[in-house]
Amino acid sequence: MGKIQLRDVNKSFGATNVIPKVNLDIENGEFVVFVGPSGCGKSTLLRLIAGLEDTTSGTISIDGRDVTGEAPAKRKLAMVFQSYALYPHMTVAKNIAFPLKMAGEDQAAIDKKVSEAARVLNLTNYLERRPGQLSGGQRQRVAIGRAIVRQPSAFLFDEPLSNLDAALRGTMRLEISELHHQLGTTMIYVTHDQVEAMTMADKIVVLNAGNIEQVGSPMELYRSPRNIFVAGFIGSPKMNLVEGPPAEKHGAKTVGFRPEHIAISTTEGEYQGKVGVAEHLGSDTFVHVHTDALGTMNVRADGEIPVHHGDTVWLTPDPAKIHRFGKDGLAL
Repeated sequence: MGKIQLRDVNKSFGATNVIPKVNLDIENGEFVVFVGPSGCGKSTLLRLIAGLEDTTSGTISIDGRDVTGEAPAKRKLAMVFQSYALYPHMTVAKNIAFPLKMAGEDQAAIDKKVSEAARVLNLTNYLERRPGQLSGGQRQRVAIGRAIVRQPSAFLFDEPLSNLDAALRGTMRLEISELHHQLGTTMIYVTHDQVEAMTMADKIVVLNAGNIEQVGSPMELYRSPRNIFVAGFIGSPKMNLVEGPPAEKHGAKTVGFRPEHIAISTTEGEYQGKVGVAEHLGSDTFVHVHTDALGTMNVRADGEIPVHHGDTVWLTPDPAKIHRFGKDGLAL
């Protein structure tokens, strides 16, 4: 089991209030991602759940048990950090087994759990190697294996892929998602990368200055952001946000157009502009178009679109996909 509840959780460092007041329910077996810009409080919130930071006020419960004042070791949670924190002189097998040895388990039970974790993580052939003989992705899997053998109520991941290159991050995203499907254990994952959040999460928690801006599935946040902050943060490339007459036309202070919801034409359309930079990515081209009415717009087009720097084009936003926001920044 791994149901986690936060009720009026607050964290202050002296006079600085970094987590004003958070209420959140994480259901058993969910993959929940905390996402937001640097300094938004996502890692602090994870550390509060883990017991690595003391709460200033409020309660944290795991499976209905108040653990607010309990030490990390008693919470039955396993944490995987950005740094692998492996012992360089130990083999992979001994690194994975270390928490079990510290807990005093017998060798037969340890061997069985290490073998099973290695099988799940495709590390069986590397058990006698040392961390220095492994790739970055393999070292990260060893760190995850060390967490798996503890059979925790939930896994807590603190930006575990940020030290890896782009290609390996993509591979590890898939591996961690597959691991979640295999184990069915609650996972909380912290990242500043909204692509990781969108591709991995059952539920995303968007944080800003310690406040929860919105909680929902990836597509709920993509289709129905509740405010300008979420609208601008979720989606890659991010939403185009426009004020002035184009917004007033739609009865709003600000309107948002996602790059993929704008048609681009070389012959006709609603707004005229000139092509700036065109980023050709193969299947897609992201075209930066400078317009008088809307400012600079980022448009997602087919990879074969025949436009070049300085070309005149016309843009037409999909009227069914326009996002409207009021003076308070909330969705209308």
